[in-house]
Amino acid sequence: MNPTVIDGNLLKLLITNGTIALRNDHQRINELNVFPVPDGDTGSNMQSTMMSGVKAISALENETIDKVAKVLSRGLLMGARGNSGVILSQLFSGFAKVFQGKEQVNTKEFFEGMLQGVKQAYSAVINPVEGTILTVAREAAEKALEVATDESGLLDILHVYIDEAYESLERTPDLLAVLKEAGVIDSGGAGFNVIVDGMIWALEGQILEDSKFSTVPSVAQEIGTYESTEDFGYCTEFIVQLKDGAKFNKDKFTKRISRFGDSLVVVADDQICKVHIHTKTPGDVLNFGQQYGNFATLKIENMTLQHSETLLHTEHEGEDGQDCGHKHVHYEGPSSKYGIITVVNGKGLKETFKEMGVSCIIDGGQTMNPSTEDFIEAVENIKADHIIIIPNNGNVMLSAQHAAQFMEDKSVHVVPAKTIAQGYASLTMFDANQELEENLAEMQELIENVNSGEVTYAIRDTEYKGIKIKKDQFIGIANGDIVTAVDSRQDAVNNLIKELVHDDSEIITIMYGNEVDEEELEAVNLHLNSHYPDLEVELIEGNQAVYAYIIAVE
Repeated sequence: MNPTVIDGNLLKLLITNGTIALRNDHQRINELNVFPVPDGDTGSNMQSTMMSGVKAISALENETIDKVAKVLSRGLLMGARGNSGVILSQLFSGFAKVFQGKEQVNTKEFFEGMLQGVKQAYSAVINPVEGTILTVAREAAEKALEVATDESGLLDILHVYIDEAYESLERTPDLLAVLKEAGVIDSGGAGFNVIVDGMIWALEGQILEDSKFSTVPSVAQEIGTYESTEDFGYCTEFIVQLKDGAKFNKDKFTKRISRFGDSLVVVADDQICKVHIHTKTPGDVLNFGQQYGNFATLKIENMTLQHSETLLHTEHEGEDGQDCGHKHVHYEGPSSKYGIITVVNGKGLKETFKEMGVSCIIDGGQTMNPSTEDFIEAVENIKADHIIIIPNNGNVMLSAQHAAQFMEDKSVHVVPAKTIAQGYASLTMFDANQELEENLAEMQELIENVNSGEVTYAIRDTEYKGIKIKKDQFIGIANGDIVTAVDSRQDAVNNLIKELVHDDSEIITIMYGNEVDEEELEAVNLHLNSHYPDLEVELIEGNQAVYAYIIAVE
């Protein structure tokens, strides 16, 4: 099929098929990571962003291309995750401006929409870098518009577009040295090309299917409602008034109920038992729980409908919180001068940031990037004159900034902390009694002066700035650069500390993850005391995954 006119139904099909193509291939995109560390999430962020767009347009039938483009644009923006997701949302949101007021467009106008998206994407990035998805999309759009006319067939020009896009993708290592050294092409550009491939396949009659999707109609069929059928199960919570609390065996109960699902928490005393579990069979869970007494409370939430929402709850004193990926309790409280939102993963880190005055924690970070909408919802649920967002991750920065721009009626500011260490350090300078400008300036100044580091492990052999790295070695990352790769995690953290500590350093904060045991931690502490006796040392049990150590040196 080689149409010269594109209407709302066809745009919907192209976007849907492209999204399924990316979803089916997103893990390969994740693995195109410059750093050989287990946190590649470009593909996951891009496919999640596109899914938000597809979900937004799923119910539109026989609408104008203007309407479909507008709804798609908002869906993509709200669901954008990570820097790659924000940029991707802008690339396709360009349609909305070019298609405004039109029932349908021709092929040339379609690619004018693609070029408008490129312009938006470049403007969305403070310091755009060539050799990325931006370059790939720009060069492909420019090439397509060189040959496109009002009478051109869409499939013909899409072939021109994708040929140039792949050639541009192959050139990305020549434009970005870190790609060449790592031996990879740009992951964002690769993901974008997969989406365009899916669009081409739709026109060629290859309608993709995925177990996570309902059947997508063929081009020849009228496009009906499109819905995701991904089954996340049910968040099930209940409190049982125990009929025989003296004989209740919590460990035995926990072991038996665990077969029904995951994300399990059991809190009990001699009178009640509180349960939180994610399960696909909530009825079985409730039947099991009722054997032990009568329900005092119970709640079941369909996570398939709520999977795009992120944890924004505050924990009641004495209760265990759960990282469900959806809201349990909104932030509530009297209006105050400041409200602080931050992105953190790991029970210990969350507790630490709360103790430092954070109002609301969005569960996430590396590999778990919250969306623009997650930040907007957090802002809306905080009663404060000024709201400060601390992303704690460079890949979360754009989503946070877009949310702040979206909330024009509120005083929302993003502190540019790109690491947990920077975010932690910035909070040490926050003073609720100071004026906003003073707080922001002092937090920014400390971010610029703190040395931050992480220890993780390599997932492949590679070389980075002269450092040869072997799979499964431990890697030390100082201020965004790999500085050591060794077989021992103990050696990795010691080498990293050496890179981070300078003659004028005064304080070192070490946040250790859930893989670090007491013996290893004691060895690190002894090393610090013997080699850096003048340093003030603070150890925090962060319980974070992926990164065994997160270090801040001030």
